[in-house]
Amino acid sequence: MPNNKIQGNRWKRFDDWDERPLSQDQFAIEDSQEGFIAWKGIEDPKPELRISSGKVVALDGIPSEKFDIIDEFIANYHLDLKVAVKAMAMESSDIARMLVDINVPRSELVILARGLTPAKLAEVVASLSAMELSFAYSKMRAREVPGNQGHVTNAKDDPLQLAADSAIAVALGFDEIETTMRVSRNSWSNALACCVGSAVGRAGVLFQCSSEEAEELRIGMSGFTSYAETVSVYGSERAFIDGDDTPWSKAWLTSSYASRGIKMRCTSGAAAELLMGFHESKSLLYLEARCLCMQRGMGAQGTQNGGIDGAPLASSIPGGVRELLAENLLAVWLDLECASGNDARHSESEIRVGAKITPYLLAGSDFICSGFGTILKYDNSFNPSSFNGEEIEDFLTLQRDFEVDGGLKSLEDAKALELRKRALDAISAVLEELDLANPNDTMRSSIALSSGSRTTDTFPTRIVGEISWKIENRGITLLDVIRALNNRGFLPEAENLLFMIRTKMSGDYLQTSAIIRNEKVISAINYPNQYTGPGTGYQLSKERRDEIIKVRNELDKESVLKNEAIHGVKEKSRIIYRVKEEADFSGDGNEVVLAISPAFGIKFFQTLAGHPLSKVLENIKRGIESKNKTMRIVRCLHTADTSFLGLSAARLSGSGIGIGLQAKGTAVIHQKDRLPHNNLELFSNAPITKLSHYFLLGSNAAEYANGNWPEPILVPNKGEALGARFHAKVALIFAIETGLTKVEQKPQVIEVEFL
Repeated sequence: MPNNKIQGNRWKRFDDWDERPLSQDQFAIEDSQEGFIAWKGIEDPKPELRISSGKVVALDGIPSEKFDIIDEFIANYHLDLKVAVKAMAMESSDIARMLVDINVPRSELVILARGLTPAKLAEVVASLSAMELSFAYSKMRAREVPGNQGHVTNAKDDPLQLAADSAIAVALGFDEIETTMRVSRNSWSNALACCVGSAVGRAGVLFQCSSEEAEELRIGMSGFTSYAETVSVYGSERAFIDGDDTPWSKAWLTSSYASRGIKMRCTSGAAAELLMGFHESKSLLYLEARCLCMQRGMGAQGTQNGGIDGAPLASSIPGGVRELLAENLLAVWLDLECASGNDARHSESEIRVGAKITPYLLAGSDFICSGFGTILKYDNSFNPSSFNGEEIEDFLTLQRDFEVDGGLKSLEDAKALELRKRALDAISAVLEELDLANPNDTMRSSIALSSGSRTTDTFPTRIVGEISWKIENRGITLLDVIRALNNRGFLPEAENLLFMIRTKMSGDYLQTSAIIRNEKVISAINYPNQYTGPGTGYQLSKERRDEIIKVRNELDKESVLKNEAIHGVKEKSRIIYRVKEEADFSGDGNEVVLAISPAFGIKFFQTLAGHPLSKVLENIKRGIESKNKTMRIVRCLHTADTSFLGLSAARLSGSGIGIGLQAKGTAVIHQKDRLPHNNLELFSNAPITKLSHYFLLGSNAAEYANGNWPEPILVPNKGEALGARFHAKVALIFAIETGLTKVEQKPQVIEVEFL
């Protein structure tokens, strides 16, 4: 019969879910007509290529006389007609299998891609599962060794903080750093500051100042920047015209950068056309395939894609995150350097953020992120990235967990402060030497220690604008900066920047997927990805593995014992342990025996919850005595296992009831005739067990000795991940305890004196 007495109309679990960060995300219903479709939009054309007299006369269902500017550009500059006929005749499913076949070399697939139309490319990758996409990505990326790119910005556009944070980004292992401005006119100041900061610590970090395209080119020609990636490309004609000129103007800009020795990649990514309202009822993937074909035709070194600013919208659509992975695969298949998105934070859910980046971290990428926020979220002028300054150590730990190279490494406290001070002194010297500004000690001190701009005492925003204006209008170049550094005694930094000028003139880092490490260009040319199955391709060296596994909060036996020794000093003033004799069955029905572990009070002096062991013993004793029983303490040397401690205690106890207590605080109440792990009560959550619980433990043990069955003690928890917090320490503690065991030795009676 229906229960009409239940009050309320909603299961409370939904209230809980409403409080989760995920509830802030918005999800779009799949709607092909409105462009909310990851794959196979209703207007996506069927793959088609017709050639007559050496010219393309039809492309993906569109005759040449109806070509828009994108069709025209792709037909003339992307398609290699020498391979197109054969490539287009192949079944898409066969090509898809080739992408995941370790026996088909990457080079063969790259040639094949040059003969495929956007619709064909999209059709192939759409047939791959997320796992297959990730695997194919690991095979098809151009450069063998992965890397990463970081954002360096702040809410004040403060040049001092920018320099200090750039030095930190370099030390963390970023191969590229990128800045932009809250106030656009501050671009020259930002460029100078990050340029100087990036020269602290090592040479060869590539740098970009993201600004209006013409100004960005002028900044590059002044020597401050070494790469650019804000050359935007769109997949529908209307979006292109309204957004940024034409494919031909972009090709011209591409060549302009290259002619000045500036590395350049385009920017595209799913959902840009949808955001602009020019999606033409076509899928995200098909539109992005058009973008990437154009980029190859332009001769761009690479691409920044994977949703970028449109990632939150793309990920709101069913299969959208898989689509982002698919478009990145298209990029590397087309032999473009790939900065694989992962910059725009697409979700409030940390689970979704971590899941999105995992395929790229496992597969490797030229740049895992095209903008990892090396600064705090609120200082990120690009808006929060997938990972930001708050989460750097999370990312480092992911590298460690999977033993994969995400391009980064840990940074020690002392080294970080040293680098920040050096960068602050260097940028201050440049500003003074070039008569741009006069930073004082108060400014430098506040920035050296501050995590973000909200706690710094620095230049007013107006002054930053004046600095930028002076740099631009006085025609200050990187050579002027190098002279200034040299004059003020910053020779390593001057040499590092001079190295960048020499490298720019040689043009070596214009190679596909080029980065600079140890003053050597590493690219797809001299370090190509040669993955052909297990044991091939990029493998962690011992040195790089040592960097990856090094994180903070590491434990070993020595560190655990060293920390315990500090507490041992305090315990000597609280309790004395005296060994009396070997323990035997007493026959005293009034007692409860407490068995302690081998290292209890000898090597270890507090529980995982931080309670002194003397206080734990006091509370258990009081609890036992509150029920008119007495406590006898024995030390077991034959075992450190909680259950066997408890059982050993029970078999020695005249009442048949015993307590097993480990040094880390885990405890059981046991009865002599029960199986080892079939105890009466278990207190397993030592990190959250309070002294009051130990009192109740003693009280309940005494109740059992009195022949009663008390209410079991429950130690409440709040769902803490106690294993993550304590298991490493627990295992080390137990290893130390078991190392002290002597299997043949009988328990000892221990007399304690509370001081």
